Amino acid sequence: MKHIAIIGGGITGVTSAYTLAQAGYQVTLIEKNRYAGMETSYANGGQLSASNAEVWTHPSTIVKGLKWMFTKDAPLLMNPMPTWHKLSWMAEFMAAIPKYRDNTEATTRLAIAAREHLFGWAEKEGIDFDHKRKGILHIYRNKAGFDHAGTVSTMLAAGGLPRRAVTPDEMRAIEPTLQGQYYGGYYTESDSTGDIHKYTHGLSQACARLGVKFLYGHQVLKASADGHSAQLALQHEDGTETQVFDGVVVCAGVHGRGIAAQLGDRLNIYPVKGYSITVHLNDETSQQAAPQVSLLDDETKLVTSRLGQDRFRVAGTAEFNGFNHDIRADRIRPLVNWVNQCFPGVSTRRAEPWAGLRPMLPNMLPRVGRGKRANVFYNTGHGHLGWTLSAITAHQLVGHVHQHFATQATSSTLHPLGAPHGSIRI
Repeated sequence: MKHIAIIGGGITGVTSAYTLAQAGYQVTLIEKNRYAGMETSYANGGQLSASNAEVWTHPSTIVKGLKWMFTKDAPLLMNPMPTWHKLSWMAEFMAAIPKYRDNTEATTRLAIAAREHLFGWAEKEGIDFDHKRKGILHIYRNKAGFDHAGTVSTMLAAGGLPRRAVTPDEMRAIEPTLQGQYYGGYYTESDSTGDIHKYTHGLSQACARLGVKFLYGHQVLKASADGHSAQLALQHEDGTETQVFDGVVVCAGVHGRGIAAQLGDRLNIYPVKGYSITVHLNDETSQQAAPQVSLLDDETKLVTSRLGQDRFRVAGTAEFNGFNHDIRADRIRPLVNWVNQCFPGVSTRRAEPWAGLRPMLPNMLPRVGRGKRANVFYNTGHGHLGWTLSAITAHQLVGHVHQHFATQATSSTLHPLGAPHGSIRI
């Protein structure tokens, strides 16, 4: 039985562990935190949103970034301080603009395919993650935004996702609690929402039942591979050690870039910070005034999810500011104000702030597959759609791992002496 190490215990790492364990591999998951799903997979917007598959590589994104550069509460905020990493990422981002339509359609297809696996696993393993299948309503305050959404809808349709335009009256019928004046909206009935952290934790427990070994509180200091074995130097509270595996999968989010460099690969992931608030609906008035249908406000770039009876999640914004985990009051305030304006009956007295770093690649597509070394694999770079895409990319990962070890077995049969393996079972 081949032994695979997975670096990273967020949603992509745990789904990768689950699919590999189901496929018959011995799996060890390495996570620096004490539990799974404690960083970017902790408090995101909660949307499982094929309707949000539009990639950001559109000329308007550049215009908005420049326009909002010195507006602290802008939906998109770029720190003007130049770094080589940021400049190289932006150059590749602009180079991907001609692929905007193709990549949006490809992302849509992935998002639709992911649903079957994600929902099936939850049902099989009995995971309660506050799943709500009430669709997602995109709201627009002006004709320009609504018209652009119409263009996006043609790309989503080409990727296999139907969504329909709705009038302001239809919007109020879909979600009666929404206040304000709107030009129109688009409604995707097949989309849904849930608590990513609860799902990740539940699936990690399922992984443990399948025999996956979890090394929590372990930091990867150094990684190397030669195509036959992979060595990981780990640090934990009792010291350091080196463990050897048949293969390694990098699911380390924004930390994957440095690990990939050690393994001989270029992984141009940039950390794009997103913020959220979790509003606790402690009184019946707030519970009645909070929406049941998930929303996406295109103008403010905010998304919402109703998590059970007593929680309301609002998330969004994008901040290009390097490895900065600070939760800034001037970035949280617009989220609270938005709730006060759109849902005035909801008390925001208890609104817990959070920030996470999304691992984004310049073309906005995840990287799934082999590295330069034959036994190094990647499942990372999902950006703002990690929750939505994780199940299908984990499924794809298994195919790449199978292909490598099948080829290796064929090579060993043709050349019985082969190359020395040197792998240590742990």
